[in-house]
Amino acid sequence: MKYWKYLGVLVLLVIAIILPRYLGLYQLQIMNFVFVYIAFALSWDMLLRSGQLSFGIAGFAGIGGYTSIVLCYYFKLEPLLCIVAGAGAAAIVAMLVGSQVLKLRGLYFSIVTLAIGEIFRIVVRNLEVTGEAEGLLLPNAIFMGDPTKTYWMMFTVAAITIILSILFQKTRMHYALTSIANDEIVAASSGVNIFKYLVIIFAVTSAIQGMAGAAYWQIYASATPEGAFNLGFALIPITMALFGGIGTTWGPVIGATILSVTAELLKLQFPHGHLLVYGLIMVIAILWFPNGIMGIIKKFTAKFNN
Repeated sequence: MKYWKYLGVLVLLVIAIILPRYLGLYQLQIMNFVFVYIAFALSWDMLLRSGQLSFGIAGFAGIGGYTSIVLCYYFKLEPLLCIVAGAGAAAIVAMLVGSQVLKLRGLYFSIVTLAIGEIFRIVVRNLEVTGEAEGLLLPNAIFMGDPTKTYWMMFTVAAITIILSILFQKTRMHYALTSIANDEIVAASSGVNIFKYLVIIFAVTSAIQGMAGAAYWQIYASATPEGAFNLGFALIPITMALFGGIGTTWGPVIGATILSVTAELLKLQFPHGHLLVYGLIMVIAILWFPNGIMGIIKKFTAKFNN
């Protein structure tokens, strides 16, 4: 079974490599959406494995996006370097905020992470250096708007996230965070430094979200408070992870891929009602398949092996 898993990854990689040759501009743009939501959904799931339910994706994606745009706008730095700086800025903010926020648990932690995005949105909306309500507009998009190059950039962002998730599941930190999620008292009595591990995973997942946000807004060569800190970035990836199956690497990837493409197809068929149809799909899937698509796959493979 292990070899089939590697074969499946290889097939997906080959498909990703040949896709740009056969896709048009619009289809490549859809793939950019797919990749950015893979990064968002999977990074959210990585933090969830520690038992922390975060709504801070929009906040850290916005921090990364604005950092990269501001650096390009004022200092004329290389866009790729600005994306790395955006990831670093999100990680630094996460560590600073996490030193206080990670003392909270449950609903309190979730509310505070949701507030992070709103706080930063209000701040950048009122700062002259960030362009206030109008935001900032760069002279040129990254790679001069070349759709194939932006495809590969976003593919790299998604691939980095997937690789980190796979490596994460093979580390000592994974077992420490799992024990924290199951029972913090038992974890602490076993010598697990709860606070240290939570800060690290919070910073790492926030850096991923900052990197994805920075890359995404470099494609559009602009950033606005409402766009960069869009609440949809906080909620939609969570739905995707739940749909695909949480606690796994490939669940959020599958969920983000299917739902991103589905959302775009629904927009074409129902320009004004696609969100309603999209919501109904979510409700039905969550009610009937609480373990997501990966749960269905695991049941099928278990029967096949028997």
